[in-house]
Amino acid sequence: MQKRWIFKETPDPQLVDQLASSLEISESMATLLVQRGIKTFDAAKNFFRPSLKNHLHDPFLMQDMEKAVIRLEKAIEHKEKMMIYGDYDVDGTTSVALVYGFLQNYHSLLDYYIPDRYLEGYGISKTSIDWAKEQGITLVIALDCGIKSVELMDYANEQGIDYIICDHHMPGQEIPRAHAVLDPKRKDCTYPFKELSGCGVGFKLMQAYCLRNNIDLEELYPFLDLLVISIACDIVPIIGENRVMAFYGLRQLNQTQRTGIKALIDVAKFSDDTVLDISNVVFGLGPRINAAGRIQHAKKAVMLLVSNNKKEADYVAELINKDNLQRRDLDSSITEEALSMIAQNRLEKSKTTVLFKENWHKGVIGIVASRCIESYHRPTVILTQHNGKATGSARSVPGFDLYEAIDACADLLEQFGGHTHAAGLTLTLDKIEPFRQKFENIVAKQIDEEQLTPLIEIDAKIDLKDITGKFYRILQQFAPFGPANMRPVFVSEHLYADYPKLLKEKHVKFRTRQEGSDAFFDAIGFGMPEHYERIASGERFALCYNIDENRYRGQTSLQLKIKDIKFYE
Repeated sequence: MQKRWIFKETPDPQLVDQLASSLEISESMATLLVQRGIKTFDAAKNFFRPSLKNHLHDPFLMQDMEKAVIRLEKAIEHKEKMMIYGDYDVDGTTSVALVYGFLQNYHSLLDYYIPDRYLEGYGISKTSIDWAKEQGITLVIALDCGIKSVELMDYANEQGIDYIICDHHMPGQEIPRAHAVLDPKRKDCTYPFKELSGCGVGFKLMQAYCLRNNIDLEELYPFLDLLVISIACDIVPIIGENRVMAFYGLRQLNQTQRTGIKALIDVAKFSDDTVLDISNVVFGLGPRINAAGRIQHAKKAVMLLVSNNKKEADYVAELINKDNLQRRDLDSSITEEALSMIAQNRLEKSKTTVLFKENWHKGVIGIVASRCIESYHRPTVILTQHNGKATGSARSVPGFDLYEAIDACADLLEQFGGHTHAAGLTLTLDKIEPFRQKFENIVAKQIDEEQLTPLIEIDAKIDLKDITGKFYRILQQFAPFGPANMRPVFVSEHLYADYPKLLKEKHVKFRTRQEGSDAFFDAIGFGMPEHYERIASGERFALCYNIDENRYRGQTSLQLKIKDIKFYE
C-alpha cells in the first residue's frame, strides 16, 4: 500500500541553535527535541532525567480522590470485605494485580474479580455485584471500567455496596452515582494530566493512600513494573506522567523480582541479555496476558501476576502461552476470511469496513479489525454473534475520532464504549445493515481523503554520515518510545544498495550507501518483498527508516530498520 511521507514542521532555527549550544549537541538532535516541545535547557533536563519525586502530580488534584481515600481507610480500619474488580484486558488485569498486590500489605479481607468476556461482557456486570453481595463485600474498587455504569451503580447502592470507580475512558452524559468516581476525563476534574491508563488511575489512588497515611512511596514504586505493561499495551501517550512512570517502570521490569512476570518473560523466550523496552512489552508480554481473557478467562492473568509461588507461576504462564498460540491461529484464519470478504464484496472503495460473521471468535475480533486496517486503512468494525446479538470491536485510523462516529449511531446500538482510536459495541442482528450504512455515511462526511492513506510522519532528513555512535546514544535517551513520543523517523536520499538479499521470500536486506559519501549501513525491511527487484537492479532510492541496533554472534552494530522506500523515476 502506498504511503504518504509527511515531514514534521521545521522549528525556529534560532531556537534550535540556542538549544544545541546549551546542551552541546548537534543541530539535528536539537531539532528533534524542539519538535517534541522541548525548547529550553531545563525542559531538556526534565525530559532526559525524569523524576518520580518531582514530576508526578499530586493525586488529590483528581476529582473525588479524597472521598475515595477516606472510604478506603474506613474499610481497612473496620475490616470490611473488599473486592478489586477489573476489565479482562491487559490494562484491567494489571490494574487489579497492582491494587490487590499493594493493598495485601495492609488488608487481609481482599478478593479480586475479573468478568467473563463471554458470559458477562465488558465493564461492571450485575453478576459481579450479586456475587459481591453474597460474599458480604461492602467496598469494590473497579479499575479500567465503570464510567458508564450508571444503572448498575444504582443497583449496587441498593445492595449496600460502595464502589470506587477508577477509569480513564470518556464519560457519558451522566456520572455514575458511585461513592467516588476517579477519571481525569471527567469534565469537572481539574487533574492536569488527562491520559493516564486505567492502571495509572489505580496507581494514583494507591499513591494518595500512601500520602495520607505516611507510607513511604518506595513501597509502592516496585509495582511500576505492572504499570508500564499497562501503559505500553493500552497505547496511551508516553508523555508527561506516563513517560515518567514508564521510564521507571521499565527499569523495575528489567530487574523485577515478581515471580509471575519472570515466568511470563521466560515463556516469551526473551534472551538473558535483552533489555526490555516498550516494544518488547507490546509484542511479547501484552499478547500473552490478553490471550487469557480472549480464549478462556482473564482471572488466570491476574493469578499469574500476583503469584509468589514459582511452580504455580510457571504452570500458569505455560497455560497462558498456549492460549496465545491458539489466539494466533484464530487471528490468522479470521483475518484471512475478513480480507476475502472485503475483496469479494468490493468494499475497497468504501470509507469504512463493517463485517459480520456469526461464528467468528469474539476474543480476537479487535485484533482482526487492526489487521484489516493494515491492508485497507479504513475505520473498521468487526462483528460476531454472541447471546443472540451482534457484538464487536472497532478500530480507527490516525487522526479520525472513531468514538464520535459511533456515538452518532447510538440510536442503532444497545451499548457502546471506548475512546478515539478503539471502541466496543453491541447491537441487535436486524440493526447490522442499518448501522453499516449509517456508519459509512457519517464517516464519509467527516473523514479527510488523506486520512485514508497510511501516513509516515518523518522527523528529519539526514545524511548517512550523520549517524554516529554518539548520535545513537543520545537518541536512545529519548526513550521510552510510544504514542506522542515515537522513535524518531529519518529519511536519507540518493541511496543505492550493495549485496541485496531476499530473506525467507519476504524480507529485504542490503548494505546501503549514499552518493558522494563513504558512510554505509546495513538496512532491513520486514515484509517488503515487492521492493527487492528494483533494489537488486541498482535503482537509486530514498529510504525512510528508524535507527536501531543489530546484535549478532556477540557483535553489535547500528542498522537501519526500513519503514518505506521511494524510488526515483
